[in-house]
Amino acid sequence: MAELRHSSSIGGRATPSPRKRDDVTSPLSSDNHPPQDDDGGRDRHARDRFRSLFSNHFQLLDDSARVYSHNFKILLFLITILAFAGMFTVYSVISHLNAPYLCTKDGITLHCPRVKEPPSLWENPLPATTSWKPCAEKRIGAISDLPEANETNGYIFIHAEGGLNQQRIAICNAVAVAKIMNSTLILPVLKQDQIWKDQTKFEDIFDVDHFIDYLKDDVRIVRDIPSWFTDKSELFTSIRRTVKNIPKYAPAQFYIDNVLPRIKEKKIMALKPFVDRLGYDNVPQEINRLRCRVNYHALKFLPEIDDMANQIVARMRNRTGSPNPFMALHLRFEKGMVGLSFCDFVGTRAEKALMALYRLKEWPRRFKDGSHLWPLALQKRKEGRCPLEPGEVAVMLRAMGYPKETQIYVASGQVYGGQNRMAPLRNMFPNLVTKEELTTKDELDGFRKHVTSLAALDFLVCLKSDVFVMTHGGNFAKLIIGARRYMGHHQKSIKPDKGLLSKSLGDPYMGWATFVEDVVITHQTRTGLPEATFPNYDIWENPLTPCMCKA
Repeated sequence: MAELRHSSSIGGRATPSPRKRDDVTSPLSSDNHPPQDDDGGRDRHARDRFRSLFSNHFQLLDDSARVYSHNFKILLFLITILAFAGMFTVYSVISHLNAPYLCTKDGITLHCPRVKEPPSLWENPLPATTSWKPCAEKRIGAISDLPEANETNGYIFIHAEGGLNQQRIAICNAVAVAKIMNSTLILPVLKQDQIWKDQTKFEDIFDVDHFIDYLKDDVRIVRDIPSWFTDKSELFTSIRRTVKNIPKYAPAQFYIDNVLPRIKEKKIMALKPFVDRLGYDNVPQEINRLRCRVNYHALKFLPEIDDMANQIVARMRNRTGSPNPFMALHLRFEKGMVGLSFCDFVGTRAEKALMALYRLKEWPRRFKDGSHLWPLALQKRKEGRCPLEPGEVAVMLRAMGYPKETQIYVASGQVYGGQNRMAPLRNMFPNLVTKEELTTKDELDGFRKHVTSLAALDFLVCLKSDVFVMTHGGNFAKLIIGARRYMGHHQKSIKPDKGLLSKSLGDPYMGWATFVEDVVITHQTRTGLPEATFPNYDIWENPLTPCMCKA
């Protein structure tokens, strides 16, 4: 077998004759085996050499492929990292372009991205509204502890100064002070204010009969100065008949020690001034509860005022032809408020110069030369003590999730800057109206003779709205928020965190998504739910402990 392999090998290397080569190469040859001539040997040798080279080449290619695969994986990894970095950069740029103060601006119109409406957009969660209930109402079947009329310690008389809501607080305090001193209260006079210039009397706006009857077991109230006191003008012209220098937020004991002896001596005394002249933490709890009884139950507006307010509320709810919730916005951006705030606002150079002259005229001692106002304005804005501009309110509401279609009732005076200042708010929320747009001229004419009556309409509409939003402090806002808390706190009362808004709207790197998250989270606890009381708390805004009970 070995020899055969050897001979075959030798035979394979033999060189046949030319004739044989010719015979074999003939196309008619019947031999199935190819001839083994010289050219064939060289060809096979070349093929073997090619195979060897080809095999080596593929081996090299295989090694290269493995190296290439490794490099490709590294390259793919780097590309992936770069892609993520690019996506992050694009997102960052978009976020910066969509910063809240850079909402797309088209002329005087702001376009902010739409935010998904949260489920609690129009009301507080039910579980949070069922733990407290109002409990300052009239005591049914209670026995009056009032002394006989001839045993009163004397009569007190006050002028309720300021606007409607400041007057309201003064009336509540007057009832409380009369109770503290066991005195008789003469029906308060609503004093004409230099700003409001109103001649409204108590009976022009409040139901006097209900007021006196509801409180008859707490305090004795008479309509007028007793007939036996002949010189009525003396009551306000004689220093001997006026108690002055009552400290702000005075304790109950101050009245007992300093005011009561003079009332016993003179029988009738006027208390002047009487704005915020009774504290909160330094009086008995039953006195605070009495103030809530006056505010939420005894002080009722006249039926015609209440009826007109109910009509406005009904028109707000049905403006689109079907019932819908509405928001009441107390926009405090009148010229007087802007001037008194001493804050700086966006405006033309001429507008700022006119405001400076206005401040110099109205508050010369505070204005001085104006050089100190810029750092003061920056500090006040940082601390959230500046009124919100209409455009800032618009951006805040959009961040909270309120859509363009939201129905908004605006309670405010003449907005400083006019329509140009209102344009960003009105364009972002076009369904924005006032009482003048919801009523006819004839309907309001009956209320125009008393400015306080118009303010009462705004008060009642805001009180009955689904959502109430304040933009700056003041008696109007805190009385509305307090009343909504007391009456059930199911409907939201939004008190903006102006410090957060000032910081966010002034941050050039604040993205829209981050801004929305900050606004929503921060205001979850600023929706008018009852809050734990604290020293020097304001009973008008948060009547929790003295006036509300655990349900």
